[in-house]
Amino acid sequence: MLAFLLPAILAVHAMAKLELQVPDQPVVALHGEDVTLNCSFSHTSPFNLSDVSIFWQLTDTKRSVHAFWMGQDQLKEQAERYANRTVLFPAQMTMGNASLLLRKVVVADEGSYTCFVRVQDYDSAALFLQVAAPYTKPEVTLEPESNLRPGDEVALTCVAYGGYPKADVVWQDGSGHNLTENITTSMVANEQGLFTMTSVLNVVLEPNSSFNCRLINPLLSEERSIFVTVTGQNISFPPVALWVTVGLAVCLLGLLIALAAVCRRKIKESCEEARREAEEAKELEEEESKTAMTPLKS
Repeated sequence: MLAFLLPAILAVHAMAKLELQVPDQPVVALHGEDVTLNCSFSHTSPFNLSDVSIFWQLTDTKRSVHAFWMGQDQLKEQAERYANRTVLFPAQMTMGNASLLLRKVVVADEGSYTCFVRVQDYDSAALFLQVAAPYTKPEVTLEPESNLRPGDEVALTCVAYGGYPKADVVWQDGSGHNLTENITTSMVANEQGLFTMTSVLNVVLEPNSSFNCRLINPLLSEERSIFVTVTGQNISFPPVALWVTVGLAVCLLGLLIALAAVCRRKIKESCEEARREAEEAKELEEEESKTAMTPLKS
């Protein structure tokens, strides 16, 4: 019925005395939050709520977002995805408020909306809704991530999640100079339409290399960044694993030396004891020999 009613409303007068005001600039709404699409009108003569007809529709497709006439909501032709998400302000309509409250904004809500108002005369005006969502703090991974040497080529991957719209990704070196070469940036949308931004920087590693990955959401004027330092291990300095091996070898060598010293002492003590026992046995034997050679007295 709305498709037949709107042309009739628009044809009532060639010159409309009623004037609508909507924002000139796009309305920015945060993903998941509520937003009010402001639409106000001025009318010179008094009127009742039953005299007001208000229609909100998508400008491009003409699909109904919300309709109101005869003093109540008329939602029979409302697009399904707006069900239970739109509210007008009937108590304020006689004061010229035709605004629409849209609940739990999603990325698919982005676009142009037209507000139609009729109170004897009619007017219409369109506004644009933009959806925004902040990105998570970027994370940076390194490939390869170990056994690095100056001169090696490495890939730094910077990733941020759950944002909208597409972000600008800027790589900088430790001095703040922009890096523009060997960078590949891509984005993937999830089921909600929110983006995962991935940017890969390929560089040749220096002994100490610092990098800054900056992610800028142009709609929110919001910046997220992460600063990382990659240290290339110089060949003249053994890696940690080799130091550990050398340390263990030194400890083992010390243990063997100590064990050899203990064994040597024990052997020396055993030899001395054996020598003493041999001397004592020899002395005893000599005593026995002297006793045997002494003549017996008559």
